[in-house]
This record gives sequence, structure tokens and C-alpha cells, in this order.
Amino acid sequence: MTGSWVMWDERYTAYDFGPGHPMHPSRLDLTHRLADSLGLLDHPDVEVRPVREATEAELLSVHTPELVEAVRAASADPGSATGRHGVGTEDTPAFRGMHEASSLAVGGTVEACEAVWEGRARRAVNIAGGLHHAMPESSSGFCVYNDIAVGIRRLLDLGARRVLYLDLDVHHGDGVERCFWNEDRVMTLSIHETGRALFPGTGFPGDTGGAKAMDTAVNVALPPGTGDEGWLRAYRAVVPAVVEAFDPEVIVSQHGCDAHFSDPLAHLSVTVDAMAVATAWVRELADGTSDGRWIALGGGGYELVDVVPRAWTHVVGVVTGRPVDPVTPVPQSWRDHVQEVYGREAPTLMGDRGGRPIRYGEWSEGHDPEDAVDSAIMATRRAIFPGWGLDPYFD
Repeated sequence: MTGSWVMWDERYTAYDFGPGHPMHPSRLDLTHRLADSLGLLDHPDVEVRPVREATEAELLSVHTPELVEAVRAASADPGSATGRHGVGTEDTPAFRGMHEASSLAVGGTVEACEAVWEGRARRAVNIAGGLHHAMPESSSGFCVYNDIAVGIRRLLDLGARRVLYLDLDVHHGDGVERCFWNEDRVMTLSIHETGRALFPGTGFPGDTGGAKAMDTAVNVALPPGTGDEGWLRAYRAVVPAVVEAFDPEVIVSQHGCDAHFSDPLAHLSVTVDAMAVATAWVRELADGTSDGRWIALGGGGYELVDVVPRAWTHVVGVVTGRPVDPVTPVPQSWRDHVQEVYGREAPTLMGDRGGRPIRYGEWSEGHDPEDAVDSAIMATRRAIFPGWGLDPYFD
């Protein structure tokens, strides 16, 4: 088995909804530059891999012909988009070349999934992927096509019997959950801000999967304001036990970093440091349950300079086996580039906490029924744990 694959193509930056849209492609370019500046890509066991557009057959393995047709038409003539099938809306505007740019992100994820499943790579990362809101029949929430669902479908077609999808984005992974709602070979596990306060308004603890796939949809809906301690506590109190019970053969994870305290579109208060901790836990999870088979993807994140590049560079570091200490200085060459191109000061360190530890507390040490985070965690444990033979009250 070879080392790790980092999927990259300069054309990724063509996924561009235009000036003023929160999801600007600069975040992809800046992430790749930062990972490169830190030397993460310059190792013999790390392959920076070119990508291809997804084929029509791959897109149609998840999406309807009507959606693909609508995206193609809008791609050729953005002015013709009317919002039908979610194409040309305020949150997912049409742009010239959108079919090709979106297909490229999907192709990168599919190739990463194939390589990991077939043993050509131990782990892989595609920061342009993670477009978890697109539905089979419609684009949604800045996501034209759902690369995650197409990648997972490919894993199933290749023979995977149990695939874990773990979503750490601040928004519920609704599109992926919808695609596999009634598929017992896929567990979708999403830790997000409650839908009572945030788009897409779904992902509640009682949403546990279809009749043919009971307890395979796991949703942890956290209250606004949840910070590092509560966010990591929620992960530890739910993820390891449920995943061990499910026993996946491969893990696909989404690392949207919009749970950050400075993200303009959400209300959690998580640091880059905590995200790096969680990413390391995902790798440990893969090493312990799926023989290391792990595909990591990007996702949301709308503080384009200060947060996304650092958060996803940590993901690249963990995937490639060279985690970056959060107190590591940000390379001056990268900071100079930010100043020159964007006219602003860049962060000086790879973390936010200055080395201060995060004390989150294990569930086994006890929980507080009056605490909003613990109540959210308990709601998920009560909904899911019994179906897997687990005790919701004690570890």
C-alpha cells in the first residue's frame, strides 16, 4: 500500500459563485499554498494527484437526469437559470462552467475513494469535496452536486458492506443523509448546530434512518454558542461507541470548518485547535475500525483567510501522517502572500489558543442534565444507543 493522496487541481478555483458570495474559491488556493509552505506535500509517501471530471454515469448514480440537465444548461447560459432544481437560486447561483467545475470536485472524491478502497492509497484528502447539501433532485446550500454521496455510492459498487460518513460541518449533512436514509450499509453521523437555529433546519436526534436502515442516521444537534469543550465532548460521547458497534470498512469524513467562532454564517464557538484534535480522532477511528481506510473532505467554512486555510491544512497534515502543532508559526511567505493579494494581516500561528489545553470531560465522568450541551448529547444517545445494544446513560 502506498502513502497518502492529496487531490488537487488548479481548476478547483473555477467553482466560483461570483463576487460577494460566501463560498469564494480563494479558500482552496490559500489552503493548498499553506500546506505546501509548511512542507506537508514534499514527502516521498505523499502524492499530489491530478483529478478528472466525474462521468455522467457517476453523477447519475446519485442525481436525477433532470438535475444534471439543469446544471448543464445553466453552465452554458447562466442567465437562463430560473431556480428550478435549485440551480440559479440566491444561495446557489448559476455561473458559466458550473457543471465542469462541480464535476471536477466530484471526480476528485470518487478517485480518492477508489484509491483508498483498492489499496493504492492508505488515506486521501480532497479539500474541494464535502458538498453535503446537494440532493438527488436539486442543488442546495452552495452545493451543486453531492460529491460525497457519489463517492460513497462508488464504494458500495466496489463491494464495501459498511461505510461510515462522519460530518463535522456546523450545518447538518442533509443531502448525504437523504441519499442513504434507507441504506443499512451506510451510517451517516452528523455533529452540527441545531436546525432550530441554522440552515438547513434538519438533523434532529429523532431522525434515525428509514425502515430498512434503523439507527444508521445519527444526529447530534448542538445549541448555539457551543465551544471547544462542548463540541469535543459531544464527539467523544457519541462517535466512538456507535462507530465501533457499526464496525465500518471505510470512513468518509467531512471537515467543514464553519463551527469556528469567527465564521459569519453560524453560531458555534469552536477553535482551529479543537478541529485539529477532532481530525486526529477521526484518523484514530479509522486506524481502529477500518484498517486505516479513510477519505477526508472539505466542506463549509466562510472565514476565508484566517480560518479555512489553517483548519484544512491541519486536515492535510493528519491525513499525510504529519500533524501540525497549533503553536507552529504560520510561514512568513504565506503571510506575505495574503498581505499582497488580500491586503490584510494573516494569523501568526496555526492555532487560536496559544497552546492552552482543552478540557472537555469524558461522558464516563458524569453528565449534567441541566447543561444544554449534555442534554443535546443525551437526546442522541437515547435515540441511537439502544438499537446498537449500548447504554445511553453509562459508557
